Amino acid sequence: MSDNWVVQNLENALKTWNDKMSEIWTLLTTTPQNFKGGGIWKVIVDINGAVQAIGIALLVLFFVVGVVKTCGSFTDVKKPEHALKLFVRFAIAKGVITHGMELMLALFSIAQGTMSTIMKAAGFGVPNKTTLPAEMITTIEDCGFFESIPLWAVTLIGGLIVTVLSFILIMSVYGRFFKMYMYTALAPIPLSTFAGEPSQNIGKSFVKSYCAVLLEGAVISLACIIFSVFASSPPVVNPDVAAVTQVWAYIGELVFNMLILVGTVKMADRIIREMMGL
Repeated sequence: MSDNWVVQNLENALKTWNDKMSEIWTLLTTTPQNFKGGGIWKVIVDINGAVQAIGIALLVLFFVVGVVKTCGSFTDVKKPEHALKLFVRFAIAKGVITHGMELMLALFSIAQGTMSTIMKAAGFGVPNKTTLPAEMITTIEDCGFFESIPLWAVTLIGGLIVTVLSFILIMSVYGRFFKMYMYTALAPIPLSTFAGEPSQNIGKSFVKSYCAVLLEGAVISLACIIFSVFASSPPVVNPDVAAVTQVWAYIGELVFNMLILVGTVKMADRIIREMMGL
């Protein structure tokens, strides 16, 4: 590692970025049960079990409301075909609430399989690291004291921007992970709406939204793969211009690529919802 302060500042900023990219890769391939040792998942499972009692109570309520709204009179309920239809709906809704955790984990496994397929097809096991070009390091180290003054200002601004973008990026990915926990914890309540025909759209919307959250990971992994290809071909450095111009041009193009990645990750939810028509 160079002992030049300007080079060290840029390398530290890029190290923060690379560390966050690796952390994102880990998050995308980690199951909720194994995240942070499984402690959070245990709490979510306990909450889901407690909320199931509320879900069962709402199940009966939505079922009664559905019967009242879909049957013109009590005579309709006594017809075998209507009675069977109502019984099957109630049984399915009860099963969905009781085994909602297994259903959500099955959907998560499908989404994880999609991401694994994308990564294998792209040939990526880990993201490529973003590094400073060797010729730029040499140019910076050859600068005198007065020539280094504008470089300090440029690298301070560039390093700060890269560091901020790296934290915005990782916060967006953590946000997706926490949304999965929230959906799982409160699942019995929206799933109980399947008991009544008038309210079943709420349950359908919940399942679609949960699938959208899961598939956000596919968009995020695609965005990271595309950026990794960018990182493997760093911005071209013109050795004939002044050092400050080289650094400014390099940081400008690098930050532009990073902004595209951060914007794509933050729009992952919107992209998936547009794809699924939500």
